[in-house]
Amino acid sequence: METKEREEENRDKNTTEEKLVQELPLLPLDDLVVFPYMPPVPPFPPHHVALSGKMATAAVEYAMKNERVLCIFRPKKDLSKEDIKDLKKSNLSPIGSLIHILRYKTDDEDVLFLAHGRERVQIEEILHTEPFVKVRVNVVSSDNEDPIGNPEMDLEVEALVRSNDEMFQRIVQMSTRYQEEYGSLTKTMIDEPGRLADYIAAMLDLKPNDKQRILEAVSIHERLNTLAVILAKELDLHELESKIQNNAQAVINKGQREYYLKEQLKAIQTELGESDDLGLEIDEMREQLKEIEMPDKAKQAAEKELKRLSKMQSFSPESTVSRNYMDWLLNLPWCVSTEDALDLTAAQEILDTDHYDLEKVKERILEYLAVRMLKADMKGPIFCFVGPPGVGKTSLGRSIARAMNRKFVRISLGGMHDEAEIRGHRRTYIGSMPGRILKGIRQAESNNPVFMLDEIDKLGSDFRGDPASALLEVLDPEQNHSFTDNYLDVPFNLSKVMFVTTANQLHTIPPALRDRMETIELPGYTANEKQIIAKQYLIPRQLKENGLDDELIKIKDTAIDKVISEYTREAGVRNLERELGTLCRKVARRVAEGNTEPTTITTKDIQGYLGPEKFESEIASRKADIGVVTGLSVTPAGGEILFIEVAAIKKANTRTELHITGQIGEVMRESAQAALSYVKSQAKELKFDPNVLESDIHIHVPAGAIPKDGPSAGITIATALASIATQQHISPEIAMTGELTLRGRVLPIGGVKEKILAAKQAGIKKVIMPEGNKKHFIEVPKDIQAGVEFLFVEHVTEVFTEVFS
Repeated sequence: METKEREEENRDKNTTEEKLVQELPLLPLDDLVVFPYMPPVPPFPPHHVALSGKMATAAVEYAMKNERVLCIFRPKKDLSKEDIKDLKKSNLSPIGSLIHILRYKTDDEDVLFLAHGRERVQIEEILHTEPFVKVRVNVVSSDNEDPIGNPEMDLEVEALVRSNDEMFQRIVQMSTRYQEEYGSLTKTMIDEPGRLADYIAAMLDLKPNDKQRILEAVSIHERLNTLAVILAKELDLHELESKIQNNAQAVINKGQREYYLKEQLKAIQTELGESDDLGLEIDEMREQLKEIEMPDKAKQAAEKELKRLSKMQSFSPESTVSRNYMDWLLNLPWCVSTEDALDLTAAQEILDTDHYDLEKVKERILEYLAVRMLKADMKGPIFCFVGPPGVGKTSLGRSIARAMNRKFVRISLGGMHDEAEIRGHRRTYIGSMPGRILKGIRQAESNNPVFMLDEIDKLGSDFRGDPASALLEVLDPEQNHSFTDNYLDVPFNLSKVMFVTTANQLHTIPPALRDRMETIELPGYTANEKQIIAKQYLIPRQLKENGLDDELIKIKDTAIDKVISEYTREAGVRNLERELGTLCRKVARRVAEGNTEPTTITTKDIQGYLGPEKFESEIASRKADIGVVTGLSVTPAGGEILFIEVAAIKKANTRTELHITGQIGEVMRESAQAALSYVKSQAKELKFDPNVLESDIHIHVPAGAIPKDGPSAGITIATALASIATQQHISPEIAMTGELTLRGRVLPIGGVKEKILAAKQAGIKKVIMPEGNKKHFIEVPKDIQAGVEFLFVEHVTEVFTEVFS
């Protein structure tokens, strides 16, 4: 029954073909390839064709009047109107499609129709080209081109059918552009290889050139081979596309998952009342990083740390460390500088306003400013102000900053024994932070402040490192342009910073560190200088601090002198200011109680305000004695006098023992031993019994709670020993200082001005000093020298001649 129906179908088909192969309208379409045997039923959608132009409209209308058929051929190139008028067979593809129009619609010169394919056709002759192209075509059949009954060919065709079907199924499964039922329909066409190839080519979204190649493959074997090559390429493209989509989808899914989890975490934190603003803080940091100017290395470190921070949870300990690190990186003044005000006249006025005298120091500062005016990129020097407390070392640093219009920063190095205080702690440690150098720079908010390192002579060291070694890099102009703090781990330029250091004593500063600094000594003030400083600086400041007007209190000059001589004993003016502050507070209380009458403080009133005098002349209460000599020394607080006492204790044996008390240092002990040996060797010249010094010798320096050391007491001890040996008295109004050798030579010592000042304040009448120190007298003011006789000696015998005459 099925065979009979198929025969009738083929007979009707052949009859129809004989009618259609005669003369048909032709449409040259470049982007449309129609395959035959595709019925207009699902899932085979009809072809929608939209054309413009009179020629296309005329061709479709003619076809609709003549059994609704026409043919479509692809042109080998784009055809213009002139090309169509002279159209030739060579201008068109060799094989085209015969189509059947289902319905159409025209609008002026536009036409829209639905059609499906019927047969492959080829042109025999072009009949005419106006008003439309009309051709005579033949139907191309593939039924007789494949040898029937060839077993090898049948197997190859079957293999191609299976391969093509398998590739088509995989493409349909991988791509979302095709419906699943497209793949199932191929099972009904396996027995018809040609139709299977046409169906696959029609269903896939292939390029028009590839579809045309399959359409032109009339032989079934050739068609399957051509389709296999095209499908293999299409399958590779789909696999690559699928891989790209899967990778992209994995990234998107991961991002969506992280976003979802973060949103959940925010919701949980909000419910628990633990919501934080880490995200907002990161955004602010990112904006701040874009705006500020900083070196490339610092910016790279900040960007890297910000990227790490964005991946952390706000409640993790690491995020706190990272935020602190970012805070330091973003708030350091990497490229922020203040403009220097280099005006020598203005600088001179500021220094004179803030400080009295100190002419040598002021002159050196003005020289520095002058050179900086001529050379803006000068390196150094590093000033080191050395002097006793209260002489104005720290305030000089503030004055320099004010004169240069720079920020001022001060840190104290006294007692510092951890190198990390300078270089900072590494971030691997809990509670790590930058060193005090970068803390000061951040505090100044500029990279060129005046940076004062106070008490550099009091640095310590232990197992945690040597801060003095760390300071070498800070203070060396050749190295500090790339100072690296352990916490930041990126270099910071310190070359623009003006470092100023202070010290009470020079010899306690490490030599390597001292070598990098220019030492400027600030000796103590004389009584006259203290009086002027009190009147011009200290009293006005205390009046202001205690809320008093100039009219409410007046302190006589004689009263100031009494405070200086009897209530203070120092090189500086710190204690003097305290005593003057006490006077002002006494008056302030009286004014607060309602007594607003002006108060004049005289010499007689001082004891009522300040109590009994704290210091008295040590010389005035002493008389000439045997074995007691007045010496001069220098301490961190300035110059002082000291009394060296010697006693000889007789005993049975002849072995001499030397006892030294008063907390004496090793150098001073050696000086005492040298002095004893020298005096023993001079028994004949000094005319004393050698046995006197064969007893136990006890040398004592009073004020035993105060450490004392140094070689400058050599001639003082020798004179005291000679006094015991010769039993001659020595006047307490004669003071002496100088280092002694075993041959009796007197060597120069240091601290000349401080020692002379101490002698002056103590009421000394005569000072004996080494001849080598005579050149230092140009630094001693004339008012200090007044009233004091100076004797310069080269040998200790000159001292003996002077004191024993």
